[in-house]
Amino acid sequence: MITDLGHTALRVNDLDASLAFYAQLNLHEAFRLHREDGSLMLVYLHVGGDRFLELFPNGPEPREPDGSFMHLCLVSDDIQADVDRLRGAGVAIQRDVKLGLDGNLQAWVADPDGNPIELMQLAEGSPQRRVARGEAAWAN
Repeated sequence: MITDLGHTALRVNDLDASLAFYAQLNLHEAFRLHREDGSLMLVYLHVGGDRFLELFPNGPEPREPDGSFMHLCLVSDDIQADVDRLRGAGVAIQRDVKLGLDGNLQAWVADPDGNPIELMQLAEGSPQRRVARGEAAWAN
């Protein structure tokens, strides 16, 4: 039985720029894995609990144009403070904080490789929080 989401993996062109970007989101390097020849395979960033973001420094190889990846969502406990910190660090805010259809606050940025990142602050009555508490998602 599936019990949780373990990690999301991204290929990055500039590992240092990506590490600096994700550090602004309070995601810091947990550990690195190396190939048998000693070369770096990937860097794990700790998200929380048993969840990680994997960064693969594969360089400027072409990306799959028909891939199904849409975005990465990171949960924030203070979305406005996170957006202000990112803006202060020179990160372009693609969509400022607004209320989403699910009742949660959201904002959007992109990492150094252009991957869309949604920041979300969960509301107590949101369907995500209700499901996490074992309640019905929507009280229609």
